[in-house]
Amino acid sequence: MEILDCYTDGASRGNPGLSAFAFLVVDSSGKILIQRGEFLGLSTNNAAEYRAVIAAMEASSTVTEGTIRIHSDSELVIRQLRGEYRIRKEHLRDLWERVRGLETRFSRVEYIPVPRENSWIRIADGICNRILDENAV
Repeated sequence: MEILDCYTDGASRGNPGLSAFAFLVVDSSGKILIQRGEFLGLSTNNAAEYRAVIAAMEASSTVTEGTIRIHSDSELVIRQLRGEYRIRKEHLRDLWERVRGLETRFSRVEYIPVPRENSWIRIADGICNRILDENAV
């Protein structure tokens, strides 16, 4: 079964502030299978990062039950999902629990930190910024 790569990004203008997330689901040939973004309204940056992971996992579950790799430039989110950092904020615990529940849809889920300069993350970041620009007050 093919491994799918999910590239996720969340953005907040202010923290908390107006927020958005975006993700890409990419197959092994580099083809984008799914690309989405969403305006969240008022949220923190870390919550937006988690919402991106949740949306990517929900979308990925419509095309595979195999292995997915979640790539994010959010060190906090990746390390919390790997069990390396404790979750101190209750609103993040709820989102973390949603991710854990979604993991059961797949045979394997890996969480991979990537730099902000990653070309796929830059695409997701661009989608977030476009959404935030379109929803600026």
